[in-house]
Amino acid sequence: MTAPASPRRSVTARVFAQRFSATPRGARLARHLAVGRLCAWGIPYGTDVSEAVALVVAELAANAVTHGRVPGRDFEVRLSLVGGSVRVEVTDAHSGPPSVPGPGGVEQSGPLDEHGRGLVLVAALADRWQVVQRKPSPGKTVRAEIDLPGWLFPHRADSSPAR
Repeated sequence: MTAPASPRRSVTARVFAQRFSATPRGARLARHLAVGRLCAWGIPYGTDVSEAVALVVAELAANAVTHGRVPGRDFEVRLSLVGGSVRVEVTDAHSGPPSVPGPGGVEQSGPLDEHGRGLVLVAALADRWQVVQRKPSPGKTVRAEIDLPGWLFPHRADSSPAR
């Protein structure tokens, strides 16, 4: 005797992961591809979420290129839709003590300083963020999440209304 089949909802995982050369060109390409992927997922260009993700990817990729660069090693950008938010993860291969302060450890730069505003922007734009050490490999991942407004949830695989 077999149990009656129950209707199953299809699950669509939305994840984008790409490695880039640790160069300014690689950082710029990461930002462009991230925004393009969001658009393909139903988050249009020019929305607050798209612009916030673009800036977060740009700043974290620039930091990976500038501070986390290891000759011959790439950095990775991973985007995923997780529980009503867009998660941005940028991983570099830099070994040694973490050079990125965690949330709450970011200091404001002075008005004439040429550097030091990237993580201030990440902290301002992301709803949550953290620094995670890669194990067992050397390196770190900076993870930031930007919440999606309720009206902006990307199209679902099934067309049934949410209840």
